[in-house]
Amino acid sequence: MYQADEKRYETMQYNRCGNSGLLLPELSLGLWHNFGTHCDYKNMKVLCFTAFDHGITHFDLANNYGPEPGSAERNFGRILKEDLGAYRDEILVSTKAGYVMWDGPYGNWGSKKYLIASLDQSLKRMGLEYVDIFYHHRMDPETPLEETMETLAQIVRSGKALYAGISNYDGEHMKQAEAILKDLHCPYIINQNRYSIFDRTIEKNGLKQAAAEAKKGIIAFSPLAQGTLTDRYLNGIPADSRIATDGRFLKADQLTEEKLASIRGLNELAKQRGESLAQMALKWVLKDHVVTSVLIGASKTTQILDNLKVLESADFTEEERKKIDELSLPHAK
Repeated sequence: MYQADEKRYETMQYNRCGNSGLLLPELSLGLWHNFGTHCDYKNMKVLCFTAFDHGITHFDLANNYGPEPGSAERNFGRILKEDLGAYRDEILVSTKAGYVMWDGPYGNWGSKKYLIASLDQSLKRMGLEYVDIFYHHRMDPETPLEETMETLAQIVRSGKALYAGISNYDGEHMKQAEAILKDLHCPYIINQNRYSIFDRTIEKNGLKQAAAEAKKGIIAFSPLAQGTLTDRYLNGIPADSRIATDGRFLKADQLTEEKLASIRGLNELAKQRGESLAQMALKWVLKDHVVTSVLIGASKTTQILDNLKVLESADFTEEERKKIDELSLPHAK
């Protein structure tokens, strides 16, 4: 029987999510990869235990995480039932609805029918009565924003979620969503978006500034830019890398010689800071305290433990920030 480490809260930093009452750990564990049907269940358990034993209280999922879609939620639900359930009140569980999960005309991403059905299925897969945060995963151009936001408010009122969030919105649509949810008295508290040294989209589309002004949290995913901000590709593309074995999210032609030179330059700067490239990349996402939490993924416990060292990292000097921009901006989105 699993028993959590009694010292699990001693080193983790917890940040308030916007102006809400909810605290998020500075690092959260995302189950986007490595929790699907064909993954090792024992390894999944060890990953969750390692995270929780070090104060990572937030586990992030979505209806389509796998593969197969839904399998990450089923596996996490099994872990909750067998081991982590005793700690449910110390754990934040978030999930999302946004991608088509079934055939036919009722799978559009923002409709009331789809969102409610998706969450009901997610709760059943995880064996939960409610999730702590429920996100609209991605904007649906075919559904009025008012309908989607009213559905989020209805879900919170029903008790199936404690807080509402939105994901992959830009600044302007976030402002519109925030205004609707404010009128509905819905506790919308957080935005989930991709953000890294190599992906500055939320700075360019106004989301980062809009969230700060509205006093809403941000949780960043893909902070290591699909592994390019690690030592994985410093010497080219390994045969067992995600590029070589999957290629859905990162393709070989994206790693040009110029970008590899940029990665190597960033790696040298990280060394000067006494850090790995991954640790420096995580610290960069958190650098100005606008981002509440960073989602990390892991296939090995050593990756979680290495990422946790970012909690001890020094703040960046102005010179270091400028150097990171100089090296990365020519290759950033």
